[in-house]
Amino acid sequence: MTIIRTKFSLLLCIFSVATLLALPVEAFATTSKTTTHKTASTKASSKAKTASSKAKKTKASAKSSKKSKSYKTSKATARPDIFSALVVNADTGEVLYEKNAGEARYPASLTKMMTLYLTFDAMKKGLLDIDQTIPVSAKAASQPQTNISLKKGDRLPLKTAIESVVVRSANDSAMALGEAIGGTEFNFALAMTQKAHELGMKNTVFRNPNGLPDDKQMTTAFDMARLAIALRRDFPENYHYFKLTSFVWNGITYPGHNWVMERYAGADGVKTGYIRASGFNLVTSAARDGHRLVAVVMGGSSGASRDNKMIALLDQTFAELNGKDDGVAHAKAAPVPGKASSLENLEAHDILDSGQGDCSGVACR
Repeated sequence: MTIIRTKFSLLLCIFSVATLLALPVEAFATTSKTTTHKTASTKASSKAKTASSKAKKTKASAKSSKKSKSYKTSKATARPDIFSALVVNADTGEVLYEKNAGEARYPASLTKMMTLYLTFDAMKKGLLDIDQTIPVSAKAASQPQTNISLKKGDRLPLKTAIESVVVRSANDSAMALGEAIGGTEFNFALAMTQKAHELGMKNTVFRNPNGLPDDKQMTTAFDMARLAIALRRDFPENYHYFKLTSFVWNGITYPGHNWVMERYAGADGVKTGYIRASGFNLVTSAARDGHRLVAVVMGGSSGASRDNKMIALLDQTFAELNGKDDGVAHAKAAPVPGKASSLENLEAHDILDSGQGDCSGVACR
């Protein structure tokens, strides 16, 4: 484990500066006080500017409230009241349906998809072995539901950690994975965001391994589709984990709560997510009649309505695909936020403690 952390730390040294420069300033802002000493004249000037700024902001605020609203990930704002949906052809990246797919969203437990991506990546590089165990820290053991009741000092089999994150959406297991790979939660979150940007997820910032509430942690439906496609493309040998609907740990059988997996023929992953600030999220991969789709639903009002919307979107899109002689649906244009203008390059491999609400009585998952 020491070797893993040492190698990981060396990698962080190489790209951490570039990553921090690429991220919005507020992405990893902290509440700690600055140690920079200002001169008396600077302070006086600052106060004068502040007073003038407040007056300008008051006027600007009144004007902006009358304008149509624009929500950008880089400004660290997200809209849980805006429903987002997206369906893409997983083999070509063609957008077949989209609704508010570029709006900033809180990912909730969809975050764990990236935790698993980095876990599979560490396995492929020989930094982790499926037969090993990982340590459980006090921090990991303290993570709220949903979890598998890990205790400080436990040794968790890597295989069980993966299964529990996929099936149970276990927050304690996700934290244990993050610490085993990154050494600390912060280092792992930095690596998550770096990898996201490498995969083309330019509007995503991760702050923890499990998706628990943090108002700086956000993504878009477009970015989640990219991640879902990358998981299957880059780690076909491990993609089977996403088909699981139950697992066993300490003699207890834990069922899953991704009901679309059991309700929809052809579905083979990927992940659910919920915190109060995000609403009910879901990413699903499904294949029928030679077509493979990845669909994203974010901001559902309930788990049932989210699942029903997902099933309706998949049914409609598969029907349209099968109704075309050339097998390609005519989709309306759906530009990707940022520099990219389409999802056509999704198949290309580019690499070669603040809170926002709570789970409102429902386990964060």
